[in-house]
Amino acid sequence: MLPQNMGSETNIKLPFSFIFFSLIALILSQIVLLFNGDLLTGGSFRIPAIWSAAHMLVLGWALMVVMGAMYQLVPVAFLTKIWNEKFGFLQFFVTAAGIMGFTSSLYSSPQNAIIPGALTLIGILMFLFQMIMTLKKQSKPNILTVFIGTALFCLFITILMGITLIYCLKTGNGAQFYQAIFKSHLLMGVTGWFTLLVFGFSYKMVPMFSLSHGFPMVQARYVYGFYTAGLVVTFIAFFTGNSLLVKLGFFLLLVGFAIFSWHIRIIVKKRLKKKLDKPFSFALAAIGFGYIIHLAAFILVWSQVLNKFIGPLIYSYIMLWIILSIVGYLFKIVPFLWWTFKYSKEMGKKAVPTLKEMMNEKLVPPLFSFFILGVLIVFSALTFKIAILFTIGQLILSIALIIIAINIIGGLKK
Repeated sequence: MLPQNMGSETNIKLPFSFIFFSLIALILSQIVLLFNGDLLTGGSFRIPAIWSAAHMLVLGWALMVVMGAMYQLVPVAFLTKIWNEKFGFLQFFVTAAGIMGFTSSLYSSPQNAIIPGALTLIGILMFLFQMIMTLKKQSKPNILTVFIGTALFCLFITILMGITLIYCLKTGNGAQFYQAIFKSHLLMGVTGWFTLLVFGFSYKMVPMFSLSHGFPMVQARYVYGFYTAGLVVTFIAFFTGNSLLVKLGFFLLLVGFAIFSWHIRIIVKKRLKKKLDKPFSFALAAIGFGYIIHLAAFILVWSQVLNKFIGPLIYSYIMLWIILSIVGYLFKIVPFLWWTFKYSKEMGKKAVPTLKEMMNEKLVPPLFSFFILGVLIVFSALTFKIAILFTIGQLILSIALIIIAINIIGGLKK
């Protein structure tokens, strides 16, 4: 199936500005992690180099690529133009400058990260304002609007708490709440913003990429209800120190994710497309990884040993659920964007390539398999604190991600 130009697409330079920046940040984050493996395997997660690499990965790669994708997918999903494209380009430069300054400051002098952190916050607030103004133009809001809107709210809370953490480090004020703020920062960023966003867009992209029709959507309400309830309960638990509430929150998150996994399975079973594209298959596999990690976290919180595994679990959650989902969908989104830009007006006039010809899918199974292998090796290294194992896993992972980035960029030459 070839994409059609529906008249609501964004200027392709805008989403690709974010995507190019994100690919550079992805490679840099892996290099920093590769050269600091001994610190990670020693159990040292809260140190400048790791903070810098983590935020380069989550902000520079994941956040920026999601922003770029949203500038294209929101108009397509909600059939409404982006509110202001010029404002979008300004938001890109502000956010990119903020992230570069913020991650550099975290690496060299975290106490001085508040100014570039504030610039990053301004860039993100500009993005939130852009999305709010765009979604307001939607004629009839639906469940996707609710997921995306709540994810954007979680993003705001995440950045606000991140700035608060820097303020606490710099001034010493609010030290008694530092741990609660730090945990909530991770919760709202990793589990709130990214997961709810992937949920929302999956309900658009899974039917589109699998050609599914006639499936129910009532399950999405339960996914949203249980998962957001889990976020709220866990958030409260962190500030009250109530261990029972933590367990309840993790249970609600697990139930919400389980219903989502089951619902996606129902949607895929209703497909007309017998053989799924390879990148899309790995995006679906990421859902399985996400469910396993949720289940593991719930079991560990009851066994009172969650803190021992929290670092490896968060790492695997980011890589095997969030990053694998994004990369899997990106292999479909980038050709879609480029094909629409370059060939949509040529249909019927001359021979044009298909979407499959825009990206070398033969590389996908080995590349994505090596990616997963690298993550599993790093997870084992972090769990058992084996430095040489970390180096091997991170080297495999870095090479796989660099080749993936090159392959994505190479698709633009078609």
